Amino acid sequence: MRVLVTDGDNRAALAVTRALGRRGHHVIVGERRRPSLAQTSRYCSTRITYPDPVRQDAEFVHDLAETVERESVDVVMPVADVTTFLVTGHRGLFEPRCRVPFADAAVVARAADKVEMMRTASRLGVPTPRCWFLSAPTDPVDPSVPYPVVLKPCRSRVRTPEGWRPSSVSYARTRDELDRALQVRQAYEFPLMLQERIVGPGIGVFVCYDRGRLVALFAHRRLREKPPWGGVSVLCESVSMCPHARDYAERLMQDLGWHGVAMVEFKRDVQDGLPKLMEINGRFWGSLQLAVDAGMDFPNILLGVAVGTPPAAVRDYRVGVRSRWLLGDLDSLLLRLRSRESDWPAQDGRGRLGAIAQFLHVTGADLHYDNPRWDDVSPWLFEIRERLR
Repeated sequence: MRVLVTDGDNRAALAVTRALGRRGHHVIVGERRRPSLAQTSRYCSTRITYPDPVRQDAEFVHDLAETVERESVDVVMPVADVTTFLVTGHRGLFEPRCRVPFADAAVVARAADKVEMMRTASRLGVPTPRCWFLSAPTDPVDPSVPYPVVLKPCRSRVRTPEGWRPSSVSYARTRDELDRALQVRQAYEFPLMLQERIVGPGIGVFVCYDRGRLVALFAHRRLREKPPWGGVSVLCESVSMCPHARDYAERLMQDLGWHGVAMVEFKRDVQDGLPKLMEINGRFWGSLQLAVDAGMDFPNILLGVAVGTPPAAVRDYRVGVRSRWLLGDLDSLLLRLRSRESDWPAQDGRGRLGAIAQFLHVTGADLHYDNPRWDDVSPWLFEIRERLR
């Protein structure tokens, strides 16, 4: 099978490339520059470059469609937000020549809208943090908003006349900080949520659906993140499925009518023990390698969905497997050392020396690394070289 994987600099793209390549598939990895992280893998068969999808989205789509024809691609697997939006939004240029095993563009866009998903969750009885919605920077702020408060734009990536623009989550400790933070927000970042800050560990529920039918289910918990107070996981562990989180994730996915892979992210609130919805990512996720190492091979499961041979429902995986992104963990440590301990997550109460000791604990039962992988060392060398540069 010839599979085109986008976003070669993405850690998830590397995990997809390795998983598919190990099964003998011809993996074509694309990125706007060459080489990229996943393109250095021994499991990458062909490297391609394409126009920057963030700044040249029309050119990117046209070039990708030409590549599909030229390389006789059977399946396209976009990895990042923007490429997923663009590929699903121009599905007719790729199908029926090849398959795109993701939900329709309108469904993908709805799942990516954090404001819409919070409202949907409330309608479905899925617990969420308390939220206050602002449609513009000048909207009055409800005096009942607690501090610290999370500022969360409606989307992580927003299409503007200047291209796809990023938005980010931030925090305000006081009303004055909130006012200053709102003043510097761009118009495209609205509507924006003010969200109660939930203290507790992150829980990820990962799914694969075949046109509304649940095919695969996996769960992990975040042990360390970058930044430490909430972000991408740098150390995570496969865990038994939380029945509440599973129920909530299935309600949301069924309401969306989902097709393909997705991550439904929760935080377990230390106040009441309930998982509270954070967001839905309708694509592959950064810690994908953990699922593969634990026995839940999402890339090959999705490939089966794409070609019409999905497996029977897959539920079994190894619990207690850990995955570490070493350079990301180093970044997380440095951020801890530079910040106030009062800003650290509640479970990270060991102080600076404790944080250093945790980082230096480099071995353990069933501990795996994204990089280095001794059967695929080149991406590790590439990552170090890029970091030094």
